[in-house]
Amino acid sequence: MKYLFFVNPAAGKGKAQKKIIMDIEEYFNKNGKDYDIIITEYPDHAEKVAREMAETGEELSMFACGGEGTGYEVINGIVGFDNVSYGIIPCGSANDFVRGFKNPKCFADIKAQVEGEAYPIDLIRANDRYCINSCSVGMDAVVARDMRSFKKLPFVSGSLAYNLAIVKTFLKKLGVRLKLKVDDTEFGQLDCLFAVIANGPFYGGGYMAAPKAVPFDRRLDFIKVDVISKLRILGLLSKYKSGTHEGLDCCTIRSCNEMYFEADKPLPVNLDGETIETDCMKFSLLKSGLKFIIPKGELAENETLATLLQNEKIKTVQ
Repeated sequence: MKYLFFVNPAAGKGKAQKKIIMDIEEYFNKNGKDYDIIITEYPDHAEKVAREMAETGEELSMFACGGEGTGYEVINGIVGFDNVSYGIIPCGSANDFVRGFKNPKCFADIKAQVEGEAYPIDLIRANDRYCINSCSVGMDAVVARDMRSFKKLPFVSGSLAYNLAIVKTFLKKLGVRLKLKVDDTEFGQLDCLFAVIANGPFYGGGYMAAPKAVPFDRRLDFIKVDVISKLRILGLLSKYKSGTHEGLDCCTIRSCNEMYFEADKPLPVNLDGETIETDCMKFSLLKSGLKFIIPKGELAENETLATLLQNEKIKTVQ
């Protein structure tokens, strides 16, 4: 088994990477395991190297040491390779996916990660791309696009960048018109604030869009918010952040296997925090699409997840 660590020096303003690299080197120098650290140098670098390494057929554990963007690249380089397990060591400004676990801090523990176990985790297929956390179209995709500019500002965290982007978006006309289909349900042409398909509960620097989402349960969660007045949106955002928006008359929440939208013009689409523009896209569930490393100690504190996974174990990472 070889361990590869993809370190994005720019993620989270570069605050955590130096310590992570020191921790990796200290652990592996003491334990004599085979490892390599890849410092990413340009967009899609991690995806390119991850795919090249996966194609060798060697048993590998790959860790994305950065934010959602780094993870997105690594995942899209390794989907379909059974010889690769994937883990997250959060160094970004948001780190939303790991917020869904009981003990997110253990994801930064190199020893806990190496001694962790890999389990089959679901993914979202977005046309020909793959996401582990969430995808969306509408206001929050615009926010995801704009927050990238705010994250570059000094002293601006991921959650603050998201909130600043919300304010910017809030000052414009809100809502998108699109044709929406979820599984066999045709919503037809409609105006909505945004539509989300989620594999994990959090996104956008801590907003709990899908409070019941579990990325190991072989289903996705669909969330649609209708166009409402700006005054009502202020109240909605508070509930949306805390995950208490279920039951509001403007919100539709249900489990699903796929979502499809099309629009008259290209719209911003959020793919695990990365944004593209397109006038149509299909999002679908890829069951057990990846081997995901859960750090040692997480399941000891997360009985619900441990029970769910007790019959799903792939292997112990040695």
